[in-house]
Amino acid sequence: MFDYKGRVVLVTGASSGLGVQMAHGFAKQGADIAITARRLNKLEAVAEEIRKYGVKVLPVQCDVTDTEQVNATVEKVISEFGKIDVLVNNAGSSKDAPITEMTDEEWNFTVDTDLSSVFKMTRAVARKMVEKNYGRIINIASMYGLLGTNQGCAYHASKAGVINFTRAVSAELAPKGITVNTICPGYFTTELTAELFGTDEFKQYMGLTVPMQRAGQEGELNAGAIFLGSEAASYVTGVVLPIDGGWSSAK
Repeated sequence: MFDYKGRVVLVTGASSGLGVQMAHGFAKQGADIAITARRLNKLEAVAEEIRKYGVKVLPVQCDVTDTEQVNATVEKVISEFGKIDVLVNNAGSSKDAPITEMTDEEWNFTVDTDLSSVFKMTRAVARKMVEKNYGRIINIASMYGLLGTNQGCAYHASKAGVINFTRAVSAELAPKGITVNTICPGYFTTELTAELFGTDEFKQYMGLTVPMQRAGQEGELNAGAIFLGSEAASYVTGVVLPIDGGWSSAK
């Protein structure tokens, strides 16, 4: 059901964190992988790790906020593999501040990185998928795109935008054989969050706010992405899938 042999998966933001985890997850299912990020040295190290599964891996340096780089990246992947079956729009970052103190630069950086990049990469890849009358697009949003908190309005707005962008594009591309879905992760342990999530204070916070009383562990996001990118999900589109230990259901 989840055999990806012969499939090509492009994962953005794959030099660290959830992007690396998902790239590994798809590779374990037999997919050939293209990975992008700004840090080529990190990408090359990740590529070496993934090749141990016996799949092909193409690392491509790309700033997903730059239209020319996005288009060039897609052409490079197509030149290497001949197609892109699955796109995972995972790249993201944020510069947030209280609304009364936020600068234009902080707002624009966050919206460009977390929302506009999803539009640019989706546009470029969808053009190729339409030619094949087949594709799976998975956008990584956030539980913060579902509900408001005081953690930063630019990030919340961007991730909420990703969710409704997904809904609109899923309806537009459905007749073309392309599904578009969103995953909304909660707190996940990565190399960037491990120290914070390991503190007693944050463990206590998660105990109060996350019904499962812990952060997501490595690989626990992969199953959702693998399902949405698979043949088994051929009739699933426009879906918003929280993977957050129950955080959003408890609000």
